[in-house]
Amino acid sequence: MNQAGKPELLHTAAELAARPRTGRRAVVMTMGALHEGHATLIRTARRAAGPQGEVVVTVFVNPLQFGAGEDLDRYPRTLDSDLRIAAASGADVVFAPSADEVYPGGEPQVRITAGPMGARLEGASRPGHFDGMLTVVGKLLHLTRPDVAFFGQKDAQQLALIRRMVRDLNFGVEIVAVPTVREDDGLALSSRNRYLSADERRTALALSGALFAGRDRLAALEALRARAQEVPSSEARAAALERLGESREAADAHALAAAGAARASGPAAVREAARLVLDEAAKAEPPLVLDYLALVDPADFTEVPDAYTGEAVLAVAARVGSTRLIDNLPLAFAAGEAPEPGPEDGDDL
Repeated sequence: MNQAGKPELLHTAAELAARPRTGRRAVVMTMGALHEGHATLIRTARRAAGPQGEVVVTVFVNPLQFGAGEDLDRYPRTLDSDLRIAAASGADVVFAPSADEVYPGGEPQVRITAGPMGARLEGASRPGHFDGMLTVVGKLLHLTRPDVAFFGQKDAQQLALIRRMVRDLNFGVEIVAVPTVREDDGLALSSRNRYLSADERRTALALSGALFAGRDRLAALEALRARAQEVPSSEARAAALERLGESREAADAHALAAAGAARASGPAAVREAARLVLDEAAKAEPPLVLDYLALVDPADFTEVPDAYTGEAVLAVAARVGSTRLIDNLPLAFAAGEAPEPGPEDGDDL
């Protein structure tokens, strides 16, 4: 920071290149309109850079990320407020270039293409969005030359594509994800939340509500599976089952069968729980208009099958009024031993 305790505000690539580097450089890329989610990213970057390093925050509303009819002109520009939040969070530099500075010859003829992953979910809803995003992230990584860059988990597909670009194109920078920051009512922090009226905000809570419902259903299924796989050998349990007219072996077999069913149907149950919340929100006033609900593999953002085990992302996008919002939660489907097939659920040979 400069002597006044404020981040140094730079507008040109030449100014940034001329700045002496000290220690490890951490970068946080934003489109401005900073809020607590951005502040969390900056504070995390500050800790990673350490007292000898520096934190650079970029503020640039990238026109390549906005399609026809989207809110480029409406997107908030709040540089004075951004500088205050950046200062309070520990930034050393705010790099706020103009569009002419980032794209001196106009829109670039050569762009980074997001590939198949970039055509799914957000890419299907917003064609060309991820090509524009990767192009500007690539340029800003070259201009800022960080050792490490921090991105929020809220934009999970964006994060996955940036990681893929850095790996495929050998950018030589570490990409770190920071968990989504939420308001007290669960709504994921977003610069677009300011567009919501009070009624629209109440409806918008269904996005996080659907994700939490899916997470809770998975937790319940995993608890059932864990309990069913416990086979206590106590005499008290055996005696209790005998009084009910059921042998311990039969009860255990039924419990294990239920556990196997819970494991196999986990993704389907998670989708169902989330969709029930969204269906109710579609009847609200104002209604939630669903774009997509998806349970995907974080490696390529393809839908996971019903018998899936491993890491997954439950993602949702919807419009409330004129505001489009996205949210997601990372989930993990545990691998458990399936029950041995019996006469009712396997071959009878």
